[in-house]
Amino acid sequence: MNKLSGQVAASFAIRPACAADAETVARIYVDSWNASFGALLARTDRTVTPELLARWRRNLDRPVPQRWWVAEWAGTVVGCVGIGPSRDPVDPSIGELHSIFVDEPYWRMGVGSALLAVAHRHLVLDGYPTWILWTVSGYRQGIAFYEAMGWSRDGGVRDGGRQIRFRRDPMTVRGPADRSGSG
Repeated sequence: MNKLSGQVAASFAIRPACAADAETVARIYVDSWNASFGALLARTDRTVTPELLARWRRNLDRPVPQRWWVAEWAGTVVGCVGIGPSRDPVDPSIGELHSIFVDEPYWRMGVGSALLAVAHRHLVLDGYPTWILWTVSGYRQGIAFYEAMGWSRDGGVRDGGRQIRFRRDPMTVRGPADRSGSG
């Protein structure tokens, strides 16, 4: 149970991200990565470095077809999601969920589902007939989340099998992700 349990999940808003969000987004990314993947990948914890911060400024400032959104709770950024053309494989006709992460105190409060719904809606609006995402093999919580949102493993692997690929065809797969949120 998190410290915010009992509060209404609708108390957050989603808006387009901008370069000014980079410091907070980078911190949440690092904290979420360490909590979710650190032990699975047997690597040392990540930290916010000047290089990582610069990368997030560039990512959040990129034009369409890259898109990023943040979720805010009482004016504080608590999560982020990004989409764009597929990077692996490099294929502009496939949409990719580049990243989604939520600050740990806000896990299981509907923030991730709302962010993913906005990403799904824009993947459709951007005309991608198929979507992919990559996650860490063994990340049970994330895998269950993606499957509940209509994604399926497609057999793709990378990084020596440490990462697995999911795919979603919005025209044939039906599930909770078809109910788009606001964005």
